[in-house]
Amino acid sequence: MNVKYSFLAAALFATALHAQVEVKHIQTEKSPIATAVWAGDTLFVSGQLASPVTPADPAKGTPADYGDTKTQTASILNKVQAILKEQGLDMKDVVKCTVFMAADPKLGKIDFPGLQASFTQFFGTKDQPNKPARSAFQVAGLVAPGYRLEIEVIAVRSK
Repeated sequence: MNVKYSFLAAALFATALHAQVEVKHIQTEKSPIATAVWAGDTLFVSGQLASPVTPADPAKGTPADYGDTKTQTASILNKVQAILKEQGLDMKDVVKCTVFMAADPKLGKIDFPGLQASFTQFFGTKDQPNKPARSAFQVAGLVAPGYRLEIEVIAVRSK
């Protein structure tokens, strides 16, 4: 077989393998986006936001309080951990995190040390030594006042 046909055969084989990736959307009727999407052995988890420490009180006109960056990071990573667990994965399977951070109005800037303080409770520990690749970006704002960060992850099922 000459080089031209070898290359063509390899390209067709790669295309056939790619076409066989099973895609499964983890979603609910309530949300306009999937919580996560499986593509083969890779799980893409949508960006997660913190749960309120103190819910909004419409009667008093007070907004929800989501806590500081450290508190929000822990809340978000607990949500991520629950999503992973539902899919048969754990934090050790996370290969990539993307963090979007808004300035904390009390500090007038992003609180990167607050992120790190909670992040290191989930990754690089004695019980879970794996550390994912991570990117962090400062953004002008998130979907609602009070949110300091949003985190999305990619996890891979080990074989």
